[in-house]
Amino acid sequence: MDRRNFLRTGGMALLGSLAVPSLGETLTGSPGRSNRKAAVSAALAHFGVTEQELRKVLAAALEKGGDYADLFFEHTFSNGISLRDGAVNRSSANIDFGMGVRVLSGDQTGYAYVEDVTPDEMLKAARTAARIASGSRKTEPVNLTEKRVTKNYYSVATPWDAVALKDKMPYLQKLNDKIFALDKRVQKVNASLNDSTSHILFCNSEGVSYYDYRPMVVLRSSCVMEENGKFENFGASRAHRQGYEFLTDDIIDTLARESVEKTAILFRAIKPKGGEMPVVMGSGGSGILLHEAIGHAFEADFNRKNISIFSDLLNKKVCNEHISVVDDGTIPFNRGSVNIDDDGVDGQKTYIVKEGMLTSFLHDRVSAGHYGIPSTGNGRRESFRFMPIPRMRATYMEPGDMKEEDIISTVKKGVFVDQFTNGQVQIGAGDFTFFVKSGYLIEEGKLTQPIKDINIIGNGPKALADMTMVANNDKIDNGSWTCGKNGQSCPVTCGMPSALVSKLTVGGEN
Repeated sequence: MDRRNFLRTGGMALLGSLAVPSLGETLTGSPGRSNRKAAVSAALAHFGVTEQELRKVLAAALEKGGDYADLFFEHTFSNGISLRDGAVNRSSANIDFGMGVRVLSGDQTGYAYVEDVTPDEMLKAARTAARIASGSRKTEPVNLTEKRVTKNYYSVATPWDAVALKDKMPYLQKLNDKIFALDKRVQKVNASLNDSTSHILFCNSEGVSYYDYRPMVVLRSSCVMEENGKFENFGASRAHRQGYEFLTDDIIDTLARESVEKTAILFRAIKPKGGEMPVVMGSGGSGILLHEAIGHAFEADFNRKNISIFSDLLNKKVCNEHISVVDDGTIPFNRGSVNIDDDGVDGQKTYIVKEGMLTSFLHDRVSAGHYGIPSTGNGRRESFRFMPIPRMRATYMEPGDMKEEDIISTVKKGVFVDQFTNGQVQIGAGDFTFFVKSGYLIEEGKLTQPIKDINIIGNGPKALADMTMVANNDKIDNGSWTCGKNGQSCPVTCGMPSALVSKLTVGGEN
C-alpha cells in the first residue's frame, strides 16, 4: 500500500483531561461472534496490530499536551455489477484500508491518516496530529469502566464476501426481464447492485474500544419508455444495511413495478403554472425537505458557530404542536443506522423537535463538549481519511392524526408532490430549492392532473412553521439517499407522513 499522510485542522471545543489506560472491549455488529473480548482481539488480528502498539500510538498522539485522542481503523470491501442492453456487462471491486488519528486540544483539532498501518507509519500520523493540536496538559492514566454495547441494528445472515459474482447476476437479469414484461412501452432498462462490507476498529484515550461490522447494499433500476414518439424515464432504488438475504423476488418485483409506474405517469403529466400556493408533501420521499431544509440547520456545528438560523431557538417553539421530528440511528437494517458512531458513542434516537419545541441539536463529541451535554451519537465520517462531524442518520417526522385525503380536501388550488430528485439549501438563511420529478395538481380538494419537472422554493424554518396539518401515514423512504457535507458523503435516510405547508413558491410555467 502507498504510504501517505494527510492533515486536517479545524476548530473544536475543550474536552476533559484524558490519558491512555488499558483498552476496554466491546462487541457490536459482528456476525457469528458472541464474546466481546474475542471480537476486539479478532479485529486487532484483522488489522495486524496489537493492543500494546495502539496504546503507544495513543501516547504519541498526546505527547504534545492534547486533551483527547482516538484511532479509527477501516477495512472496506466494495463490489458492484450493472446491467445494460439486456445483460450484466460490467463489474467492479475496490478495497479501502487505513487508519486515522485525531487529537483534540482546547479549540484545536489535529488529524492525520495513513494507508499503511505499520507501527512507524501510525506513530508518524499520531505525532503529526499532535503537533497540530498541541497543549500544555499533562495527565496520568485513570481507571475507566468498560463500554458495553448490546444492540446490533444490522445483523447479517449471509455476508457479502461469501457470495460469488455469478450468484448476484441473476437478480439483475430478473429485474430487467420483469420491467420489460410489465409494459410494452419499455425501450431500455438499466440496473445495478452495489454491496460493501466495512470492518471498523476504534479506540480512544478514554480506554474505550469497539469493533463494528457494517454491511451495506444498494439496488437500483431505471427504465426508458416511449409513447407516440415521446420518451420518459425514471427509476427506483432500495438501500439497507443487510447481507445477501436482502436479494429476494419480492424486492425485484417492487423495484420493477415502481420503475414502470413512476415512468408511465410522466406521459400524462404537465408542467403547471407557477406561483405561491399550498403544497401537500406526500409521505416518504418528501422527507428530503426535513433533511435538507431543516435537518442540516439542527446539526450542532452550524449552531455552535452561529451559522444556523436555529442557533438561538433551543427549547423554543418552532412549529405546530402536532409536529415531532426525529433523527434516529436505531432503525433495524436502515441505511442511516449506527450501532455506535465514529466518535465511540452508542447509536440512539434523538428528538430534534418534540410537539413543536426545538429540543435538541445533533451532536458529535466536540459539539457536545462545547454545550456541556452528552453526545447524541451523530459523530460520523465518510472514511478513515476524515474526522467525524455532526451528521444526520435517519431523519423523519412522526405521524399526525389526520388522513391524507382529508388534508388534500382542504386545498382549493395547490399541488401534491411526492417524488424528488435533488435540492439545494443555504444553511444560514434556510432558503431552499427542490426539484420535483412528479406529483399532482390539487383542484377543489381533489388530486387531478399529474405534474412534473417543477421547483419548490421556500425557507426551511418558515416552511416548518407553516406546516399546519400532518397525516397518520408516516413512511421511511429506503432509497439510496447520500448526504454531502464539508466534502464528506454519508449514507442517510429520510421520511415523513403527508403534510400540508400552507404556502410555498412553485416554479412552473409562467
